[in-house]
Amino acid sequence: MLDLNATQSLQYRFTAHLRDPARASAPAGIEDRRLEVYRDLVYANMESFISSNFPIIRSLYADAEWEVLARAFLREHRCHTPLFPEFGREFLRWLETRQAQGHDDPPFLLELAHYEWAELALSLDEADIGAVPHDPAGDPLVGIPVISPLACVLAYRFPVHHISADWRPAEAPAEPTLLLLVRNRDDMVRFHEINALSALLIERLQQNQTASGAECLDALLAGYDPATAENLRPAGIAVLHELREHEAILGTRL
Repeated sequence: MLDLNATQSLQYRFTAHLRDPARASAPAGIEDRRLEVYRDLVYANMESFISSNFPIIRSLYADAEWEVLARAFLREHRCHTPLFPEFGREFLRWLETRQAQGHDDPPFLLELAHYEWAELALSLDEADIGAVPHDPAGDPLVGIPVISPLACVLAYRFPVHHISADWRPAEAPAEPTLLLLVRNRDDMVRFHEINALSALLIERLQQNQTASGAECLDALLAGYDPATAENLRPAGIAVLHELREHEAILGTRL
């Protein structure tokens, strides 16, 4: 009769060894040459996923440094899902834990990981622009703007869209970085750097059901003194048209 407890214990010991061969001994009676095949496959598959999902982060590390980080992820993290498209989110969760534990990672690493993951997440989002009722020819200034379900604003302390192997900021600048992330009708994901006025206007439009774009802009500018509001209004009008060009605004309500 099969001993389920013994089988489960063997499986745990086997997978523990594959995750951390330096610290977890292999089950007895298995030839190391065969185990090496599994060790290499598990690590290679995991490493290829995080390398492809986070290419900018990968470019920041020499091969040996990257292997240390990747093996730490394999050893320490317990994934919440078996789905491969969610693997990037699991790596992000692990980096969040590392930051909370005070590891000596670059100060921008978690934000950079979120920036790279957001692009992947939006590319896989199942929202259908075609299912959203709107008039694509409508004027967002006059009509009620329809915001794309595939558009969002991201805010970071670091200018993550400029980080590369040649530029790694040690400190966050005084001003935050605001980015508009959009997947357009051709399923292309694009980032657009925006200012605070644009971010506030997008947030208002996302909550709006009845007002025209011009009315939303005026309501936003009502929080400023009259002179500042008058100076900002042309910029706000330009933002409405830019959002339509970027397909963050799909059009207007029918």
